[in-house]
Amino acid sequence: MTKMNYDHVAQSIAQMTREDVQNELLCFNGRFELDFPADYLNQLSADRLRHILMAAKIQQDRIH
Repeated sequence: MTKMNYDHVAQSIAQMTREDVQNELLCFNGRFELDFPADYLNQLSADRLRHILMAAKIQQDRIH
């Protein structure tokens, strides 16, 4: 399995709508669970949501 291209992933996340990022976090399918209540995510800025998603994807990549 190849490592992800972080620049490409960051660009993709940056282009996502806030709702898309939030849905991605709520439905994250990885080797670890993200357990954020929707109410909590609704309180965060779009930039914070993008940061969390990018961190989750990097961590997922490092696990493999």
